[in-house]
Amino acid sequence: MDLGTFSAGVADRAQDLRIGLPLASFVSGGRNIDKEIHLLVRRLARHGLLEYRLQRSQNDEDQVVVEPQIADYWPATPQLGNADVLVLSRFAYMRRRGNEMVLESPRAGALFKICNPKLATAIAMLSTPQQIKRLRRQDGFPGVELLALLVDCGILFKIDAASESGLRPFEGDANLVLWDFHDLLFHTRSTEGRQANPIGGLYLYAGVAPALPAVRPRWPGKKIDLRKFSSAHSEPISPVAKLLHERHSIRSFDDQEPVTLAELSRFLDKTARVRSTWRSRVDLGHGGPMVAYAVRPYPSAGASYGLELYLAVDKCAGLARGFYHYDAGGHALVPIGARTHELEALLTGAKFAMDAPTAPQILITIAARFGRISWKYSALAYALILKDVGVLTQTLYLMATDMGLGGCAIGSANIDLFAKMTGLEFHVEGPVGQFALGRGAKPEASD
Repeated sequence: MDLGTFSAGVADRAQDLRIGLPLASFVSGGRNIDKEIHLLVRRLARHGLLEYRLQRSQNDEDQVVVEPQIADYWPATPQLGNADVLVLSRFAYMRRRGNEMVLESPRAGALFKICNPKLATAIAMLSTPQQIKRLRRQDGFPGVELLALLVDCGILFKIDAASESGLRPFEGDANLVLWDFHDLLFHTRSTEGRQANPIGGLYLYAGVAPALPAVRPRWPGKKIDLRKFSSAHSEPISPVAKLLHERHSIRSFDDQEPVTLAELSRFLDKTARVRSTWRSRVDLGHGGPMVAYAVRPYPSAGASYGLELYLAVDKCAGLARGFYHYDAGGHALVPIGARTHELEALLTGAKFAMDAPTAPQILITIAARFGRISWKYSALAYALILKDVGVLTQTLYLMATDMGLGGCAIGSANIDLFAKMTGLEFHVEGPVGQFALGRGAKPEASD
């Protein structure tokens, strides 16, 4: 990891980071060495290598430790007026982590390790604005500074006096209203970008329990042998069955002969293009709104079709390298002005996730317009979205196989990186799957 070149004095002063440097000291101006320390600390923060501590006084025990969960997190303490009314987010929760208590939220850029047991008890009781006010006035706790950090992270939010007097507090935007607590938590904790936990094939339980067998042991009882009814050996295999048999993941691609734009057009046309549209009125018993629908080649829960395709193109004959959205209604690619280093990060992440020698020629990110399904299905929404991703992924696999191309589903995606590339809030539209597409590398000739 390259953090840059610094003077010898900075290396000496950087040792103070072991015991901590006051956050207030990182201001513009001052000596050159101060500016360099500021730059070093900012770069460390960009890589998630810093944590931030709240203490009652210098050299005192930690009251709270703030652990970044997203890249570029930097603590901010917005000014809180005496008349400000604060409410606890419905997405916030406290849990045990080993012997520690942590306060976190899928909306937050950091989690808060509560080191003081009395403070942990006080925070656990923050169900009303009045209780938050009492914590703010309580002696012995870093109340005001802590509350400001919690507001910055979205664990607390401000409401007006009318809301406190009885109206329902409105948190976030209209898209956030459509999310259930468990769905948003699962979305952020099962993807990259908004958490600091490692993701991937880590084999964490290899020393705890043996791996389950590949084939489930047979249930007891008399079995009915189906092999004698199978016609697989007596009749020609059907085209669909042939595709299902031939489908497999391909992680190495022939960059000397990449996919062509014409092939990509056909691939998208057969897998994701809108076939027809119609409108229908929702029957709520007393009338209801008109809802628009669109049909595509794969099935979707309630005909919602809330999935979108975004293409990170590394190599495609006839198409410039870049980031594109597939307009399924108009069967067109629309370029998105993502920065070069973001495109590189997206392609490199896919390469590592596949354990492949090179980046995919085309990386398809399957993104969900979450509100399209949650508007109707509420608590079922995220589960239905993932089912839609499954059937779309199989559709992509089968079409790639039919066209003689290679494909590979990828299990992880960075939702924060996607948000930066598109400018979309992570809870409005974000990645729920990825698929690498390219021309499979030819097997090396053997002697």
